[in-house]
Amino acid sequence: MFQTNFDVELHCMAPEREDDATYHLSVATSPEPQPSPSGRSICSSCCRPNPVCLCHVLPTHPIETSTQVLILHHPHEAHHKLSTTPLLTRSLLRATSVTGRRLRPGISPLLDRSPPPSAIYLFPATSSTPAVDVSDLNAQDLTRNGERELVLIAFDGTWKHAREMVKASEEFLQSRFAVRVCLGVDESVSGGSIYDSELILRKEPFSGCVSTMEAVARVLRVLEPNGVEVESMLIGILREMVRLQAGFLKPMNPRPKLLKKSKEKEKRMFEKDDNLKV
Repeated sequence: MFQTNFDVELHCMAPEREDDATYHLSVATSPEPQPSPSGRSICSSCCRPNPVCLCHVLPTHPIETSTQVLILHHPHEAHHKLSTTPLLTRSLLRATSVTGRRLRPGISPLLDRSPPPSAIYLFPATSSTPAVDVSDLNAQDLTRNGERELVLIAFDGTWKHAREMVKASEEFLQSRFAVRVCLGVDESVSGGSIYDSELILRKEPFSGCVSTMEAVARVLRVLEPNGVEVESMLIGILREMVRLQAGFLKPMNPRPKLLKKSKEKEKRMFEKDDNLKV
């Protein structure tokens, strides 16, 4: 999950693997129900149980973008039923994901090219590591030497895991001259849900946290010529997932006594990371 969210919320050749890294390239196919170990019927196209199948809202043909999207998918998040990374790789033609805990040489052919492609990665700014606000992005300024291709990198995991992945990947990202980009999360306000005005499926630590899918959609809105249309299609899929899933989950009511404590703990962890970098 992209933790602005990477709850913060990019499957090919298999180079040297770390943490059982796996690669996939998802393309929609005709759904055929398949039984799961639990006996539930699973759609073979979207890989979701039939009662919450999303094939009716997934694009018939994956959306083509000029931006390459690469998601580092934490191993724990890869097994979470509400992860939005599988939906992204099925919806975007140029979206890929790799399961692991850090970006490194050999983990993705996309990042190993020479010279490296122009790249941006999504994560909130800290006092020691500034970030460009998504509203200030200009695709032409980000690409080098007249290149048209840009790589958008997102980290999909809980806030704790996303921080760890970014910290472990930062040296590699800096060697590739990647630019850090944020969505303007307000950490001073308690967290809510995927949609503050809708159903609470997963609690987030700060107001403004969004799923990986929504974070990617917001950035593509700025980068792509038809960005508004791309964002609308991706958010439409996400809304339908929330609507269907809500019928099978108990709403998560905020716990006032724990929100303040959780917020303070998150801030201390950010400050600790900053102090380690100084």
